[in-house]
Amino acid sequence: MMIVVTGGSGSGKSAYAEQRIQEFGQIPRYYLATMENRDEESQKRVDRHRAMRADKHFKTVECPYDLQNVQLEEPGAVLLECMSNLVANELFVKDGMTHMDQTAGKILNGVSRLKEQCAHLVIVTNEVFSDGMLYDEWTRNYIKCLGIVNQYLSQMADQVIEVVYTIPVMQKGE
Repeated sequence: MMIVVTGGSGSGKSAYAEQRIQEFGQIPRYYLATMENRDEESQKRVDRHRAMRADKHFKTVECPYDLQNVQLEEPGAVLLECMSNLVANELFVKDGMTHMDQTAGKILNGVSRLKEQCAHLVIVTNEVFSDGMLYDEWTRNYIKCLGIVNQYLSQMADQVIEVVYTIPVMQKGE
């Protein structure tokens, strides 16, 4: 089963995604961490998320790039947290920006490979599309790329859930 969990910042989507992983029972649990820890603020986020899952028996796999290279030790339940970080990491490289379609294709290929390896895949992503602000070209390209990825993930998924103020709202599936 593949589940996509989306929502705004601070909506409770991470806690909901972890709850869904636990519902799959006592099978191996993997946490694919996509955030690159670059500063104090990101370290605080990492620490908060580690504390949230401390007693939930996850094996953490650091994966800020190259999802297609992830090889699980054995099938189980995978929580990929968070697609928005992975898109940013893959899109913005040291020399500039890669092409959106290239980035989206690489990530979606990685998701397909990951899906083949596990019994259950839960992907957390962000809803960043509705604030209506004007952005620079780089930010617009990021939003477009994340939108492309999220659309394909939703097509691939058995369920899509939007978490709104800690309330899960089923958008696809049952």
